[in-house]
Amino acid sequence: MEDSQVAFRLELGVTGFRDWSDPPLPSTDPRTCRAAWHAAARAAARAAGGQVEDFTEQEYPQNFHSARISDRDGTHSALFHAHHPLIAFVGDRRYWYTDEFQEPPAWATVLTDVGFVVLSAAQLLLPLTESDTSALSATEWRQIKHWRPETLGATLFNSWD
Repeated sequence: MEDSQVAFRLELGVTGFRDWSDPPLPSTDPRTCRAAWHAAARAAARAAGGQVEDFTEQEYPQNFHSARISDRDGTHSALFHAHHPLIAFVGDRRYWYTDEFQEPPAWATVLTDVGFVVLSAAQLLLPLTESDTSALSATEWRQIKHWRPETLGATLFNSWD
């Protein structure tokens, strides 16, 4: 998991927006996300009897896939960024997120082992102003100014249209 003391760098296109003249946004393959989620479920099963409840692919305007695992500690919901290999854990499933981010369960390290960056609640709840936004495009900044996300998490995992 990432160190929350280091400014998180938002990569170009991380908001899900680009100018028509920019290259296409990268894509996080839903099949890869789903496979990683099933690997996490196996780890959760060993730790606490976990099993996959579901995996839902991103639908416009959301820029994330969502998934749930249930174990004896409850239900764990995760957001997989649709353009970058980033994962956030949240309480309940919602259309958009502002400050509902949670610390990942211990078994989430399996997700980092397969190439994802699992973000901590502390990182996701940081003010956007404490992140490195130098790679964002003018198009992304227009969206940020319009939607006014206050946190890194609200910027990364959004349903802006």
